[in-house]
Amino acid sequence: MYLALKVSDLDNVATVFAEGIQAGAEIEVRDKKGESVVIRALDPIPYGHKVAVRGIETGEQIMKYGEEIGVASRAIAAGNHVHVHNLDSMRGRGDL
Repeated sequence: MYLALKVSDLDNVATVFAEGIQAGAEIEVRDKKGESVVIRALDPIPYGHKVAVRGIETGEQIMKYGEEIGVASRAIAAGNHVHVHNLDSMRGRGDL
């Protein structure tokens, strides 16, 4: 089974710490309390990238490490790869 870590209770994504995750693979998502849940990957997810741990609506904040890192540019299902194709970064933008 593959591993991903969720740092904060506020997080709706977890960071993947495994190579070769393909759609259909099971990922164990652990939190800082030592609790874990298993989700099924819906996409290939590269090492160090994010996986959604729950459904995220279009326009909803993407939370990682307890901080907002962007907003969903489209609906994201639990198990989807979360990256530039479905996340608009809010960091370093001068237009907002």
